[in-house]
Amino acid sequence: MPRVRWLAVAVAVALIPLTACNRTPTPEGAAETPPGTATPAATPARSYTDQDISDAYIYLLSRLLVLRQQQLDLKEGFKWNELIHRKPGGVDWPNPNLDVAYSEAWVAVDENSCTIVTVPKITDRYYTVQFLNGWGETLANINERTQPKGAGDYAVCLKGANVQLPTNVTRIDLPVKYSRVLMRVELGKDWKQAEALQHQFAFKATGNPAPPTEPAVPDFDIAKPPGVEAFELAPAVLDSETDLNTGMEPLQAKVRAIAEGVKDPAERARVDQVIRDKAMADFHKASEILGHGTKRNNWVRPGTVGVYGNDWLTRSLINQGGIWANTMDEVVYYKGSLDGDGAKLSGDHVYTITFPKDALPASFADYFWSVIAVDATNFRVLPNPKNRFLLNNQSDLKYNPDGSLTLYFAADKPADAPGGNWLPTPRGQDYRLTFRFYGPKGGVKDGSYSPPPLVKRS
Repeated sequence: MPRVRWLAVAVAVALIPLTACNRTPTPEGAAETPPGTATPAATPARSYTDQDISDAYIYLLSRLLVLRQQQLDLKEGFKWNELIHRKPGGVDWPNPNLDVAYSEAWVAVDENSCTIVTVPKITDRYYTVQFLNGWGETLANINERTQPKGAGDYAVCLKGANVQLPTNVTRIDLPVKYSRVLMRVELGKDWKQAEALQHQFAFKATGNPAPPTEPAVPDFDIAKPPGVEAFELAPAVLDSETDLNTGMEPLQAKVRAIAEGVKDPAERARVDQVIRDKAMADFHKASEILGHGTKRNNWVRPGTVGVYGNDWLTRSLINQGGIWANTMDEVVYYKGSLDGDGAKLSGDHVYTITFPKDALPASFADYFWSVIAVDATNFRVLPNPKNRFLLNNQSDLKYNPDGSLTLYFAADKPADAPGGNWLPTPRGQDYRLTFRFYGPKGGVKDGSYSPPPLVKRS
């Protein structure tokens, strides 16, 4: 045999075992793939679980809810750095506070401009100018509790902005360029005076800051938030505003991973199903105690409001059920959707709640307290022929002979109920109550107090 041919045969024989070693073995009992047949592509492994999808979705929802409201406001006619004064008594938003006159704005500042906020002199009446970021976090309040000078001009500026201000202007730095403002003035007994004070507040930009370019989100009902589309928008939504809370990076990484995964049609369908079957169920269950809140006498007190830290779950729940909630230094909210026996509140029944003489609602609030009834789905006040939507310290309340206070919730006024103590609740509808204590103190402030249970009479 010629030497060249001998070497070729030897190399070929030597390669046989190497080729065999590099083949993937066929599982026992399985047929080998016939030569020339393509091997099906394996479904790529995902780096997230169903629980990751649920958590990431609920986390993202808080930002989506703010963007949704911003779009609605601008469509309504809001202009940047201009204050809109609402007519007192308006009820066309979730969980309205009917004790106050509202004014609202979207504020833009930048490295070269601030917004001047003029606060009139107000005595013996609650007020605050609240600034929130694009995730629903409260950044600042301007009132006599946070600013000892009270009335005067305040410059709301981007932190680090190089802006020359008059010496009589107090500077307040914000960590963001864009914020939402809710201004509240207590109505009290004299609504005309409150409305006059409301209109004395003013905003004025010192420069010409550019408004943000925000991602367009689909207009959705708060009771029916978007499904998988939320993740298709997610990268732009996350990039549109930084979450100021620390420790959110791993969760945001999950959001981005899922956003990448849903580019595959099969994975998109799976994620959408997980949102419908799991995320919505998780969110609904968490709403029972407002995330990490506490329940006593079937009244729920949230663990935190207004400033959330790493409690993104509560933030999303609050943004859905009562967007623009303030901090617990300003107000504490209690939610009641069950009576003392644990049954859902229904307009088909009569309920009472009695506060003992030594624990009247007014004893837990430096400013005022109130209770409203809202529907259990969209959290809007319940229409009624009386157009009476709340009971508060300004209602014509009658106290019991022993000094206690009984409030009544029913479609028709019970025969023994004083008219000022009765809140109409229409028949055929489940509802929930929202109790507010402004300037919380005592057990409301430290969390040891809960309103008494609601008693079903009929």
